[in-house]
Amino acid sequence: MNRMIIILGCAALASCVPQKKETPMSTAMADTLTTQTNLYSLENKHGLKMSVTNFGGRITSLWVPDRNGTSGNIVLGYDSVKKYLNGNPYFGAMIGRYGNRIAKGKFALAGNEYQLAVNNGVNALHGGPKGFHNVFWDVKSTTTPAGEALEMTYLSKDGDEGYPGNLSVKVTYTLTYQDELVIDYLA
Repeated sequence: MNRMIIILGCAALASCVPQKKETPMSTAMADTLTTQTNLYSLENKHGLKMSVTNFGGRITSLWVPDRNGTSGNIVLGYDSVKKYLNGNPYFGAMIGRYGNRIAKGKFALAGNEYQLAVNNGVNALHGGPKGFHNVFWDVKSTTTPAGEALEMTYLSKDGDEGYPGNLSVKVTYTLTYQDELVIDYLA
């Protein structure tokens, strides 16, 4: 399991900008976003607040109080879920099955060559056009010894975007009592 801890005094979220603009969303996708997208929030006793959507596991806001107690949102993103499809689709999102580019969308494993879905010219970027950023994750609220948390799970099935094998993914966002956002990945 990999763990990434973002200490709020130094927190910054960045994203990779694709070379080719994504195709504008269809009416069917817009309707699906409207009916299936939910927003979940966590808040600790010091005023640290985070919101995340089940669409792509996107962190849509992270409100952090400054030394004077004034909160500010430090997340780069959009004010509407539909804008993530027509703008930069990776802002605050989960990336997968692979983060970065796979040249020509091809790789070999155990003597077999696999052709992936491409979405960056001839390359596969961040798991392909569907990737983890364009799927709906199952979400469960929980409490850990460190603080309140959201567990997000997704099953990427064999052949999804051209990748072999089933991959079960669980990502846990925890707002700690020490004012940290902790993100745990398990696949």
